Amino acid sequence: EKTGGEVVVFSLGPERVREALRKGLALGASRAVHLSDPAFLGGDSLATGRALAAALAQEEEPFDLVLTGSQSDDAGYDSTGSVIAGHLGWPHAWLVMGVEVEEGEKSAKVKREMESGMNEIFRLGLPAVLEIQAGINQPRYASLKGIMQAKKKEIRETGPDDFGLAATDVGAAGSRLEILSVAFPETGKAAEIFEGDPAAAAAQLVEKLQKEARVL
Repeated sequence: EKTGGEVVVFSLGPERVREALRKGLALGASRAVHLSDPAFLGGDSLATGRALAAALAQEEEPFDLVLTGSQSDDAGYDSTGSVIAGHLGWPHAWLVMGVEVEEGEKSAKVKREMESGMNEIFRLGLPAVLEIQAGINQPRYASLKGIMQAKKKEIRETGPDDFGLAATDVGAAGSRLEILSVAFPETGKAAEIFEGDPAAAAAQLVEKLQKEARVL
């Protein structure tokens, strides 16, 4: 809004992704692109980033800035943004906590979160890909007018062939990573409290160490 640009929202996933895209439209995005073909599903960050980069590259008007989240709630690899940047050949930054772009400028002033509470501030040439950290700002609420307008805005459904990709380039077929299992870590035994006076408690502890732990 400040620089007069257009916002386009992209997402890859099943039918439920449309709800998130529609929310983006209600918040002010002009249009949306849904990578919805079943061939896209089940991919690792490499296959997902490849597909999204191809979708971005196919747009008639080139983008100045691509903003992604830092990591997904399911896999949490924090790598899709860097894969997109690599395919596009654009500079990239992650854990971004602030962005300033002046109208007519070919660069962005970026603040990035570092360890120990430190921040790094630098200038990045455009176009670029930025992975945005949670808490960068407080999103606005969608107005009733925005919600009504979102129902009329375009959500374009796409498949691999729309971007010059084969089905084997994306989704599970195009992935290099195979997840073997997902499970909670094993937990140790719960702590045991010995009751009674100190002498009795000490005797119980020694007995446990001798008979069960076998360390005495």
